[in-house]
Amino acid sequence: MINRVLLIDDDKEVRDALSQSMSLADLEPQVCGSFIEAKDHLTADFQGVVVSDIRMPGRDGFHLLNYTKSVDADLPVILLTGEADIPMAVQGMSEGAFAFLEKPCAPADLIQKVETALIQRRIALDARQQRHILDSGDAAARMLIGTSAQSEALRDRVRAVAKTSAEVLVNGAPGSGTPKVAEVIHLLSPVARHPFVKRTGGALDLEGLRDAIDQAGKGSLFIDEVSALPMPVQFALLDALESGLDIRLIAGTTKNLKSHIDDGSFSAELFYRLDLMNVYIPSLKERPEDIPVMFHDYVAQACEQAALPQPEIKPETLANIMAQDWPGNARSLMSAAMRFSLGIEDTVATEELGLAEQMSAVERSLLIAALRKHDGHATATATALKLPRKTFYDKLARHGLRAEDYRP
Repeated sequence: MINRVLLIDDDKEVRDALSQSMSLADLEPQVCGSFIEAKDHLTADFQGVVVSDIRMPGRDGFHLLNYTKSVDADLPVILLTGEADIPMAVQGMSEGAFAFLEKPCAPADLIQKVETALIQRRIALDARQQRHILDSGDAAARMLIGTSAQSEALRDRVRAVAKTSAEVLVNGAPGSGTPKVAEVIHLLSPVARHPFVKRTGGALDLEGLRDAIDQAGKGSLFIDEVSALPMPVQFALLDALESGLDIRLIAGTTKNLKSHIDDGSFSAELFYRLDLMNVYIPSLKERPEDIPVMFHDYVAQACEQAALPQPEIKPETLANIMAQDWPGNARSLMSAAMRFSLGIEDTVATEELGLAEQMSAVERSLLIAALRKHDGHATATATALKLPRKTFYDKLARHGLRAEDYRP
């Protein structure tokens, strides 16, 4: 959780007062009395935002702003001044300041600006990490978007499975993207230069299966929703596999195949043949921290395909997106991104939630993600989030969460 604030002001009393307000809001202030003192903390990977007075001895707030932008153009800087100087405010905003506040400012106003800036900072750092992943160059990095531990584990599993020649079963919730994962497995496999043929299980009859196998040749055959395969086609597929097919078979499902075995609608022998190599796609509910990264990527794709300028994605929009459960997973998130890109409708009604509700939704999703990452261990989760133990438990109670619910 990004909650650091680099606070620069030459007036110790002001520093102490602002620092106390930030601490009470569960932020992590890091105080400095001058630009020289703050300079070493201004790095391209700084996990927070900057709040600085303008009028200081030596290097002033405008110098600090320009220096910060030269280090990292995406690092938000909030400027404070003791004078109601409109030209100064215009100058600050034109030079890239995130916000401009007059001192003495109400603590609630300052905290609101800081929390909004922190959301923007997290979005920028997540996007940067995603670009770094894309630069690795393979199909898993390019096509399986996400910066969470679950997404990295998915990419690693896909890479490992792709190296084998065994059958693969890809499973996940509806809309999670089993066809895309299957295609990535093919692209990373030794048969990548051969065809990748896709068929839907419910639409395959015996003749269609033979035709699909012939088209795949020495490549890969992906059967989506394999649970819907008619029983005669299941037996024919099993016979073909046991006779030594040249193709790589990849099956996808959003169903519990074991329950289909129990009711007699799916062959147990075929299931165990397919389940030798299993790839599970985590739902968005399991990795909410990936939602802003994926939404950004989908918006960029939609705008490129439609030859449209990319619209601004405001922090409050992303906060509302993260507040949703997305039972349709990547597919429904992509649809929302397309509507947003085309301006057909708002992805979410941002006016329905105030800043406090938006921040609460983001905080809850981050707490859940951290609890899952640390298997529900409260001490490890609180430490990772850099929260005092009491504050951590207060937040859990406020959001109706229990650490023990996230233990294996």
